[in-house]
Amino acid sequence: MRLGAKILKSISGSPGYLLVSPPFAYAILLLVIPMTAVVALSFWTQDYIQLNREFTFANYQEAWTSPIYQILMLRSLKVSFFVTLVTVTLAFPVAYYISFHVSQSRKPLWIFLITIPFWTSYLLRIFLWKVILGYNGVVNGSLLELGIINEPLQFLLFNQGAVILTLSHAWIPFAILPIYVALEKIDRSLLEAAEDLGDGPFRRFLRVTLPLAVPGIVAASLIVFIPTIGDYVTPRLVGGPNGLLIANMIEVQFKKANNAPLGAALALTAMIIVTIISLAFLWLNRKNLRT
Repeated sequence: MRLGAKILKSISGSPGYLLVSPPFAYAILLLVIPMTAVVALSFWTQDYIQLNREFTFANYQEAWTSPIYQILMLRSLKVSFFVTLVTVTLAFPVAYYISFHVSQSRKPLWIFLITIPFWTSYLLRIFLWKVILGYNGVVNGSLLELGIINEPLQFLLFNQGAVILTLSHAWIPFAILPIYVALEKIDRSLLEAAEDLGDGPFRRFLRVTLPLAVPGIVAASLIVFIPTIGDYVTPRLVGGPNGLLIANMIEVQFKKANNAPLGAALALTAMIIVTIISLAFLWLNRKNLRT
């Protein structure tokens, strides 16, 4: 008992380092060490089954100058941009409705309903979109039954549009929640003051609600944009040859091409580009984030 009391006393009297040390060690083991290994690997070369540990920039030179990698990187950025745009555009009205038009007692139920897609497997949701958009899928079957088309449409699946649609559906719950939190923090008296000064609903939204919701919009945009760059499952299943992204090439280099150093260089290149874009996006919105 005395030993336990001494331990509790030492923990409560410490500056917090003892409490922080377990998650810090966890982060070191599962984040810093693997990232360091990937960085080191990117400066090596693969000679068939042998790994040459001589320092070289050859992998980065190939990753930055090869046309195929440039095309895949630009395609990945474009797809991620449109996924973010579509997701945030669809998520904002839902979050706005829950925050401003749902009674306080029912808001937890609505938030609960938003999380229902998380109950199913991510792969299952992708396969469901294949069923919906497929040659003999729900969309084509419905259009044929209505007499709108005479034969199934072939452009619904295995293209970049299918990738954008599937990823937007998968990530929209992640975008709704931060926007909802930002909207909930808005002082309603500000809207009442704007109404007293003669602003209509649209002007109140543009001058009060939207600027104060920017932190949530920025958070939702980053939450969606950053992971979609590295998604390789969705492009593989619904993208087809024209929908493959840089993550698919990284997967090929690590698994089939037996060229892990080049795959590491491509992965770090994508991470650096995404980091630069994210920091630039935060810098452009710095004024609204301070409010």
